[in-house]
Amino acid sequence: MQNLKIKKLLPFIALNIIIFLYSVGGICSKLAASKEFFSFEWALLYGGLLLSLAVYALTWQQILKVIPLNTAYTWKSVGVIWTMLWGVMIFHERITVINFISIAFIAAGVILMTTSGKKGEKSDE
Repeated sequence: MQNLKIKKLLPFIALNIIIFLYSVGGICSKLAASKEFFSFEWALLYGGLLLSLAVYALTWQQILKVIPLNTAYTWKSVGVIWTMLWGVMIFHERITVINFISIAFIAAGVILMTTSGKKGEKSDE
């Protein structure tokens, strides 16, 4: 019983890891924009962006084999939360009240989409 629950969680853990990795690509992109074009630092950061996008694209396709598209795509919105956190921690941006409200709506949507089931659907437990 416990193994079944853990097995169901693994794709969601992988999904969150690739969403995190995708958001790190955004950091690389923003930092690369401040570097001299074709410099070593620019190439390294741009390469990090491309690597994160490649890993994300390949892993996303594998995750869609076990998680329905509508659920996976809803979870993708968690990337907005990561982006806000990176903005505060790395780029010293401010989070406003509207940002907090947006995060609450994103979290509510993810929870709703993940926990809602179709009527009459049998549970695997």
